[in-house]
Amino acid sequence: MNKVLSSEYYQLLEEIQSVDFVLVELTLYLDTHPQDYDAIEQFNLFAKQSKELKIKFEKKFGPLMQYGRSYSNYPWDWDNTPWPWQV
Repeated sequence: MNKVLSSEYYQLLEEIQSVDFVLVELTLYLDTHPQDYDAIEQFNLFAKQSKELKIKFEKKFGPLMQYGRSYSNYPWDWDNTPWPWQV
């Protein structure tokens, strides 16, 4: 089934991906610089932002991740496509 998705869907998904990319990079940096207090603060800030963006996305567009990492609406909405990794 091909759904037409709003520009907000793509914008919010791109923002989540950008923030999560920063988290990956900070994780790699902190693996070699575990005492960098400023980097840890940045990591925590972006982790909070990532969580908030994902909550916002899921409220509007449905779950992002399976296996208990995202809640389901009623009725079960995992059969609603496309899934975020398909766009």
